[in-house]
Amino acid sequence: MKTNTEKLKPAIIQDAETGRVLMMAWVNDESLQVTRDTGRMTFYSRSRQRLWTKGEESGNILYVKEILDDCDNDTLLVKVTPAGPACHTGSDTCWGEKNLPYGVSAGGDAESAAGFTAELESIIESRRGADPASSYTAKLLAGGPRIIAKKLGEESAELIIESMDNRDDLFLNEAADLLYHYLVLLHSRNHTLADVEGILRERHK
Repeated sequence: MKTNTEKLKPAIIQDAETGRVLMMAWVNDESLQVTRDTGRMTFYSRSRQRLWTKGEESGNILYVKEILDDCDNDTLLVKVTPAGPACHTGSDTCWGEKNLPYGVSAGGDAESAAGFTAELESIIESRRGADPASSYTAKLLAGGPRIIAKKLGEESAELIIESMDNRDDLFLNEAADLLYHYLVLLHSRNHTLADVEGILRERHK
């Protein structure tokens, strides 16, 4: 199928949580319709003259959160949750950057907190639809929100118990378990930590 290249638009892909720009590719009306119908970023390949969904071969899918037009209606900004590296080279971005929040440097203390949380969410999203036998995360997601919520309740109780003791190592391990299962529950409902942060920002105002 031939496509009028004048109808193509550049789409800038941005991680909805970290704010990091991941890549740029071209879209047309048809690829945008597929994107909206499936929730997975689909582009138009000028070299192959066909539509292609990011991750259709690699599994590194871009789950779309929001599509914005610029002021001249000729460029799109697409906010996504990536399930793996965005670049075909295996890099997080097509500019060789780590997919960390702007202002967070690789190797610093901040990376271990905000930076790794974003990385963990990408890992969780990449397990969606995978064989439940392949990983614990895939098994949880396959079970659905009810199963995950039950597990989250168990982890909450365990954290409460450990908070009554003086063992910081056990307390922090239970806190990590709780956070992990909380993130899995969010993703099972097609949300991310950024959605929750948005509500907190509004309440703060």
